[in-house]
Amino acid sequence: MYSELDSLYYIVAAPLKDNGHVFVSLMMDLFVILSLTKDMFIVGSTNICYASERSEVNPQAKYMVMKTRNLTLCRFVAVDETVSYESHPQDPTKTLLKQEAMVTVQGVPLNSYVEDMLTNKISLNAGKGRQAIEWVISKIDAEVKELANSAVKSTDELLMHTKKSLDEITNSARKSMDDISSAAKKSLDDLQNLTPRTNQNLPKF
Repeated sequence: MYSELDSLYYIVAAPLKDNGHVFVSLMMDLFVILSLTKDMFIVGSTNICYASERSEVNPQAKYMVMKTRNLTLCRFVAVDETVSYESHPQDPTKTLLKQEAMVTVQGVPLNSYVEDMLTNKISLNAGKGRQAIEWVISKIDAEVKELANSAVKSTDELLMHTKKSLDEITNSARKSMDDISSAAKKSLDDLQNLTPRTNQNLPKF
């Protein structure tokens, strides 16, 4: 059974290996469906499921692909998921996201019915991954705009502070020049007032 839709799982832990291989611990309710059909078979259920994931990144081609396969209950169910990201051929500013999920059930009665049930479950949850990505993008955009506004505000405040400092320096320099000019004028006036008195005290020949 093949479906180009989202699979439903939430990553708990995914340590990345040097070769790009990831051993993923998943919170997955995908396999809980198997335990709901006890009349057909009993395989049990678990909250923690494990999967193996391999990632390939090509920075030059702007391409990334992640392939994941479940390890838990793999004797009964195989869920192969492929997620790829690549640059849009017409608009390099956009990213094409493609998700594929292939479900195979074996070793249990009515495997076709179970495959359909699992595929329908995946279909019902289609779009959640994209919505999460859109939410992250909108969050990043909001933070970038906030940083930009903060930078503009800081720049404006810096310019205002610089202008204020320059005005204060200019006023201080002008005041100092006025004080020096006043002091020089006063000294000159005092000297002029002193000169006639000195001449009057000189004896006549």
